[in-house]
Amino acid sequence: MSSPLAIHGGTPLIDQPAPHLHWPPITEATTAAVMEQLHRAVSIPDRSGVIAELEDRLADYFGVRHAVLTSSGTAALHSAYAGVRLGAGDEVIVPAYTFHATASPLLHLGVVPVLVDCDAEGNLDPDQVEAAITSATKAIAVTHMWGLPAQIELLETIAGNHGLHLIEDGSHAHGASVNGRKVGTFGQVSAFSMNGPKSLSAGEGGFVLTDDDEIYYRVLLHGQYNKRCRTEIPVGHPLRRFAITGTGLKLRIHPLAAAIAIDQLHSLDTWLEHRRSSAKQMIHRLRDLPGVVVPEIPASIEPSWYALPLVFRPEEADGLSIAALVSALHAEGCLEVDQPGSTRPLHEHALFSTDASSLLPVPSRRQPWGDFPRAVSLYRSTVKMPVPHDDGTALNLYPDAFGKVIHHRHHLTEACTQ
Repeated sequence: MSSPLAIHGGTPLIDQPAPHLHWPPITEATTAAVMEQLHRAVSIPDRSGVIAELEDRLADYFGVRHAVLTSSGTAALHSAYAGVRLGAGDEVIVPAYTFHATASPLLHLGVVPVLVDCDAEGNLDPDQVEAAITSATKAIAVTHMWGLPAQIELLETIAGNHGLHLIEDGSHAHGASVNGRKVGTFGQVSAFSMNGPKSLSAGEGGFVLTDDDEIYYRVLLHGQYNKRCRTEIPVGHPLRRFAITGTGLKLRIHPLAAAIAIDQLHSLDTWLEHRRSSAKQMIHRLRDLPGVVVPEIPASIEPSWYALPLVFRPEEADGLSIAALVSALHAEGCLEVDQPGSTRPLHEHALFSTDASSLLPVPSRRQPWGDFPRAVSLYRSTVKMPVPHDDGTALNLYPDAFGKVIHHRHHLTEACTQ
């Protein structure tokens, strides 16, 4: 069988070795910032130095009163949930389709995550949220998947109407906005990751945002004990007596990671603008390919494009399987196209679907799961790829590779039947 596809011996469209997205961008300025901090302090137990500087800059960037740095996005979510006083027996509505850390910290608080299916873009579906609210519901947690903002204004209204906390997991969505308002500012509290591939990266790290003083104090007590709590929780406040120990957890960010994040924050908006332009061009080039469904972005939304998710429909591409598509794209050199792995329907993880009481410090009632057809369908049919933040990258050729593979799909489907 003669075929131009690289998987059959043809010439690959891309011959550059991976990675094709070098992230986070490490410049001479990054190195200088880390070296300067290395000689200044490698442990900061209070809110001073690089910690105070980054928290101030984050608070200013998002337009909030308080930012608290943490060791990871998972730690930030844990502290955010503790900050709104969630506890044993409480229920929190969470997306059925998300990274597991959106919900797993709840299990350590004895809270019951109640899964709700997603909308067409993979975000929490407001139309199904109200039906899931019970007398035990205390909060709604929402992820902004792949940097595409959820229907957050509707969710904010629902939460307000029912007297519930709205908690945002913005780990994919630094700098994304809805009607000019940044993701992370709609809820009473929000949490962000800054681990390696995130739009704002510290290598490892996270942060919590809130305008509420009481939530702020409890976030501090959850993982920033002693000097910081004694300095920031007012004398005479009922929580002040816990300042030395907090809850006994230490979830502080490393100062060297904070130095990296400050350097990255300087360029975040510039990179996001380039990503938006790149994503717009990529979507335009992919839109009319058989079987490929691109995200539809309302004018009110500015995504941050942590990744570009595409839905692939084999029935519209002569039965070409998603596995065959990805293998052929890899052969063409598109080595950073993949299918989501750990980001998947939560009920498919053993942690949420079986008795994990031996792993958890606090018993938690298990919610009987229903069906989540959109979450399952999206997970099974989604491929994703990075979006370039600058020019001259092999990522700009990925849409051409999609076109090559899909236009010659008959070679792949014929091979499967031989």
